Parts: sequence; structure tokens; C-alpha cells
Amino acid sequence: MSLRHAVLGLLAEAPASGYDLMKLFNASLSSVWPATQSQVYGELTKLTTAGLVEVAAHGPRGRKEYAITDDGMAELRHWLTEVEPSGPQRHAGVLRVFFLGVVTPLEAQTYLLHQAERAARTRATLEHIEETAEWDEEMISVYGRIALEYGLRMSATQEEWARWAADEVTSAKARKASELARAQHEEGRQSPEE
Repeated sequence: MSLRHAVLGLLAEAPASGYDLMKLFNASLSSVWPATQSQVYGELTKLTTAGLVEVAAHGPRGRKEYAITDDGMAELRHWLTEVEPSGPQRHAGVLRVFFLGVVTPLEAQTYLLHQAERAARTRATLEHIEETAEWDEEMISVYGRIALEYGLRMSATQEEWARWAADEVTSAKARKASELARAQHEEGRQSPEE
């Protein structure tokens, strides 16, 4: 459902064509909610059918400009104020950390340092956006800057944690836990005959 609401949110600021919406997605939302051109155009069709957006203008070569309707604005406001984000958030990278005892401490440390570097690259990208974006007084700019700050803070925290974890996986306690897990695995492989 979030793609639906992302499109409604973008149209709440100003009418736009599908092409314009894709440019806005790529410039502002793609790091938190990526969407393909076919997804956006498909969602526009669904929203139009549902009466949440309407074709406000036709242009050359079949270009359509879409605008949010009163019902669309009511749906967006309902989603923003009354609907809790659904489902647990998943993080495949952190899931792997639970099982790093299966690999050597060096492999675990390498994985975690890679995660730290990835977070650092993300932060550098966001810092570049912060420095080069033309921040103005429009809604997507003001609240986009607030969302950008979330990304900056989260990527800094992720990098700090991954570097800390990379040190932890080489500690005596982690080495002992890994050795115990490997020994139990070997013991389990040898005991089915017994």
C-alpha cells in the first residue's frame, strides 16, 4: 500500500505526469521506497479507477497530468494519521550476524567491515544530496530534508555498530562460542549411527 500513498503524497503537492512523478521518485523517495516506471504508471491507473486521482490535463503525445482528488487527499490523511506502519521490519544483514559463528572470525570480521563501509558509502551519498539539493520551502523539500536526516543518522549508527561488531567477533568470547558451535555440529554429524 505504501506506493499508493507515495504517489498520493507527491500529487498532494502539485499535479504531475507519470514522467514527472518518476523524476520526483528518483530525486526524493527512491532511497526509502524505490519504484519502477511500470509500478508508478500501474498505480496511477489504479488510483484513477478508485477515484483518488484524476486526469487534470492532456498534453502532446498522450501525456496525462494527474491531480489528487478530495477522496485521495482524505485517503492520504487517513494513512498518515490513523494507520500504523504494518509488519515487522526485516534486515537480512543483521539476520546474518546471528550465524556468523559458522564462519571463521576473520570471515565474520570481513563481513562486518564490509557492512561498515557500505553504511559509510550510504552516508556519503546522503551528505552529497544534503549539500547539493536545492532545498526550498515546498513540502517535499522541507519534509524530505527531515527524512534525509533520518538516513544520515541511521547510516552513521550502522557504521559505528558494524565497526564495533567487527571487533567483537574476534574477542575470546566470540571465538569460544564459534568453536563450541562447530564442535556441536561435528558431534551431530558423527552421532546418528550411535
